[in-house]
Amino acid sequence: MPRPRKPANPFRYFHSSPEVIRLVVMMYVCFPLSLRNLEDLLFERGIDICHETVRLWWNRFGPMFAADIRRQRVRRMRGFRHWKWHLDEVYVKIKCEMHYLWRAVDQEGEVLESYVTKKRDKAAALRFMRKALKRHGQAEVIVTDGLRSYPAAMKELGNDHRREVGRHANNRAENSHLPFRRRERAMQWFRQMRSLQKFVSVHASIHNYFSQERHLVDRQTYKLRRSAALVEWQNLMG
Repeated sequence: MPRPRKPANPFRYFHSSPEVIRLVVMMYVCFPLSLRNLEDLLFERGIDICHETVRLWWNRFGPMFAADIRRQRVRRMRGFRHWKWHLDEVYVKIKCEMHYLWRAVDQEGEVLESYVTKKRDKAAALRFMRKALKRHGQAEVIVTDGLRSYPAAMKELGNDHRREVGRHANNRAENSHLPFRRRERAMQWFRQMRSLQKFVSVHASIHNYFSQERHLVDRQTYKLRRSAALVEWQNLMG
């Protein structure tokens, strides 16, 4: 019986070590730094790479890291009963045209799904919700704002009885846009809808990984969680 093949090493054609590549991707996605800012910061640490190398690594490995993180989260949350989702949409400008970034956030503040559309009508809400439900399963409660596209889409999906609406009930989803907004300004906004969709998917997954809510825990607990996240990050795609 033939032995199953081992998955190919994604770092095999790169001269830099996987540790350096993971560090570069993490710093570029998590922190509001430009490509050249990151090049200068790494040079001070003894890592001499071009800013275009940073772009190449993030484009090549960012989606792979994010997909691995999403698989772990879906496997961990499968079967979780008391799951509460918060849905919200925000304006994003691409070449002077308004687009909409939809976001689904759970009760812990982790971004589950990000989706970019040109409109925010029923059809766009339906595509977004179908994508989130297919990947993550059904939620017990879904909190939305007053946008009428949500009840129209949820009625077609048959889960409109799970919807909740409140004046401040959706602050969890609205606050989840803040890290993306800071990152958007550092990148001097986006020029293509496809590149925006790619970045928000990667940014949400990696930001979830290192968002430890330090204001809610003591210093020692925060340090332990941060160390555990860094260890798990170093083992991604190992």
